[in-house]
Amino acid sequence: MLSLVLIASETAYQAWEIGCHQWSVETSLPLQLSDIVVLLAAVMLITKSRFLFYFVYFAGISSSVQAMITPDLGGYAYAQFRYVQFYVSHGGVVLACCMLIAACRYEPTLRSLWVSVVFVNLYGGFIYVMNRLLGANYLYMMKKPEHASLLDVLGPHPWYLVWIEGIMILSFLVLYLPFWVHKKIKGDKSKVNFIEAE
Repeated sequence: MLSLVLIASETAYQAWEIGCHQWSVETSLPLQLSDIVVLLAAVMLITKSRFLFYFVYFAGISSSVQAMITPDLGGYAYAQFRYVQFYVSHGGVVLACCMLIAACRYEPTLRSLWVSVVFVNLYGGFIYVMNRLLGANYLYMMKKPEHASLLDVLGPHPWYLVWIEGIMILSFLVLYLPFWVHKKIKGDKSKVNFIEAE
């Protein structure tokens, strides 16, 4: 059901953009990282892919949470379609990861954290080329968004991109921290039980 909601949400947004006569290749393609992970989360739920889980957990949750904290909604407010769709899709990504953690006992690994960093950077390289070809600004790689955002305190272009890289890695480490702590606790308990058994 959640997978269908995510797919329907992204499809409805594209249809809404067309219906409002504001769809354009420069702004409306689902190329933002937080848009891509919505579609990947839907596939992840259907296939229960552990590889997709790793990527969506790190890249999806961090980008979705950041997007919800500083949303780029073009002036649309509470209860309007774009507002509701934005929070349903981005919140759905977080919920999808939580569901697989709870139901399938999936856990991210330290290796999958660094693999996700590599894939995000590769995707960033692809988007940079697309931005140059389309005259677009996906991932805000060419300039800062017009609305207030975290990027405003990270310096001018292109230096804020370096800060974004550091913030991304830090956010991935924060997301991994609960699982690292859990593994340490579980490992310490196993050692205690082993000593008691002896």
